[in-house]
Amino acid sequence: MIQVEPGLRLEVLDWGGTGRSLILLAGMGDTAHAFDTFARKLRTNYHVYGITRRGFGASGKPEFVTANYSATRLGDDVIAVISALHINRPILAGHSLAGEELSDIGFHHPDVVAGLIYLDAGYTYALYDQAHGQVLLDGLKLREMLSQLVPGNIPTDVPKSLNEIEEQLKLLEREIAEYRSELPPTPTGSGQRAAPPPYLYAIFSGFENFPTIHCPALVIFAEPHDFGPTQDYSASRAAFEARDLRITEYQAKAFESQVPSAHVIRIPHASHYVYRSHEQRVLQEIDAFISSLPN
Repeated sequence: MIQVEPGLRLEVLDWGGTGRSLILLAGMGDTAHAFDTFARKLRTNYHVYGITRRGFGASGKPEFVTANYSATRLGDDVIAVISALHINRPILAGHSLAGEELSDIGFHHPDVVAGLIYLDAGYTYALYDQAHGQVLLDGLKLREMLSQLVPGNIPTDVPKSLNEIEEQLKLLEREIAEYRSELPPTPTGSGQRAAPPPYLYAIFSGFENFPTIHCPALVIFAEPHDFGPTQDYSASRAAFEARDLRITEYQAKAFESQVPSAHVIRIPHASHYVYRSHEQRVLQEIDAFISSLPN
């Protein structure tokens, strides 16, 4: 258990191994134990660690508010663990939402790491697609811009600020129209949806707009995803899969165009847990990427 701030400790696993340090970060809802099997395959060539994000598993659980779960806060947790264990420039590998921590460090603190590995983790929380935008991130930006109109916080160049807000409103209006057109039909019946887990708002409202990252990166996408024999969506499966493929390809191309250091890999018909469905391919790509990094 590693202290990352007063009164808050995170669960850190050490699977051992020899070679360069490799730290694994789990997706949202998972703990570092999600990698128990995969990590044992990695420790042949690397010293492998894992971190359980705050709010989950055995790690401390501060109140689920944005300030406690922002991209900056989650990234700083990882840096605090690296510092506490005296690890010199490790490689970070993250699954799913962990792309947020990877990009926070790769954008703000690239000298802390030797490289980043995104395991189907390169989505909007990891990189803002400048060609197509994203409704959640653009909505958060608009909220921040509107806060400038509060008395006592009004900018000196009001006309310019109002023009920028107006342009952001137009952008968000287009994105909302597209988003609405892709929503599945409203479910019929009297049943109510279960309330979302409390951590969702705290984490989602803390997303940051990352335009690029500043260190070497291996970015693996499952494209198209394999969703298995069934899927609980009201829209037709074909329409859902087409939308997923389009969004995934948008993000893959965004990394290719916005992150010069990125090596992007598409693995067809892999699951979101790509390191499980295509373990050997992922291990090979990781080895090739790390061997390309300077010592």
